[in-house]
Amino acid sequence: MSRTIDEFKQLVDAEEFFQFFNLPYDQKFVNVNRLHILKKFSQFMREVDENYPDLKPEEKLEQYAIALQRAYDVFVESTPQEQKLFKVFNDKQKNVVKLTEITSD
Repeated sequence: MSRTIDEFKQLVDAEEFFQFFNLPYDQKFVNVNRLHILKKFSQFMREVDENYPDLKPEEKLEQYAIALQRAYDVFVESTPQEQKLFKVFNDKQKNVVKLTEITSD
């Protein structure tokens, strides 16, 4: 059964994307990393759209499937803190003094 871009655009949940592309995933892993995977997937999709604007819809979906797998794999190999996809990981904490900033005068 062939999938279409219109069907793809109706997807919302991470699980729906994995099922749409028939990609294996660990539910517990997705539960913990859901937002990070979806954010990274979105970045990879944007790269596909920008780098390959003339792809046919089927080819675009193939690239999106690869992008989703890559996004999932990023968090198998790395942590959300290391990836710093969200503002909270990039903001300098206020009212925090690091041990390295303390001197003994």
